Parts: sequence; C-alpha cells; structure tokens
Amino acid sequence: MSEMEWVDEEAGPVVRPYAMTRGRTRPSSTALDLLAVISSTGAPVPSQADLGSQHRRLLDHVTLGRTGPLVEVASETGLPVGVVRVLLSDLMDHGLILVRPPVPAAASPTESLLREVISGLRAL
Repeated sequence: MSEMEWVDEEAGPVVRPYAMTRGRTRPSSTALDLLAVISSTGAPVPSQADLGSQHRRLLDHVTLGRTGPLVEVASETGLPVGVVRVLLSDLMDHGLILVRPPVPAAASPTESLLREVISGLRAL
C-alpha cells in the first residue's frame, strides 16, 4: 500500500489514526516515553509478524540510521504521537527495535561545566 493511499494533499489523513493501530490506543510497553531513543536492532522481520505499511514505514525510518527520540520519529514521519507509540510497541514486541530510556536530567552536564570545557578548548 503506497503512502498516497493514506494521505490526501488537501484533506489530510484519509484513514483515521485508530485504523492504523487496529483500534488500539495504548502501547504494549511503558518503555515508550516521549523522549525514549528509538533505534533498529537490524534483525530480519519475522515471517509471522503481521506488520502493516505504517509499521514498515517506521521500521525503514529507524533502520536508515535516523535514531532519535520517539517524538522526533513521529514528527519526521508525520504520524500522530499516539499512533507511533502503538506501532513502535508492536515493532519492539517483534524484536525489531530497541528503546533506550531518556538520559536523566541529573546525568547531563551542568551549564558551568560546559562553559569550562569551552574555555579550555579555546585556550588550546
């Protein structure tokens, strides 16, 4: 099924989001935080996996090295975040993607540390 069957230039989405997720509104995993980093495992798609065109579109997106937060994947593919969460949970259940939790704010460097690093680099 081509992308043109899902979207009409003037009218927007032709298919309702719940149809893309087969009526499901919640992902099967709580690991799919909005800032969770999504990447491909590189595993082949199992023959028993019942993946739709949007599943394959998301899988192609992350397989092409476009790893990033879930919200970024949703934005780049033009799909609603809720739909992306459900579809990615399906891919995760089949072992096709990895989901890493977002970096906690406490683990990120402070502004003062970053300024010191920049100053040190300039001094070189």
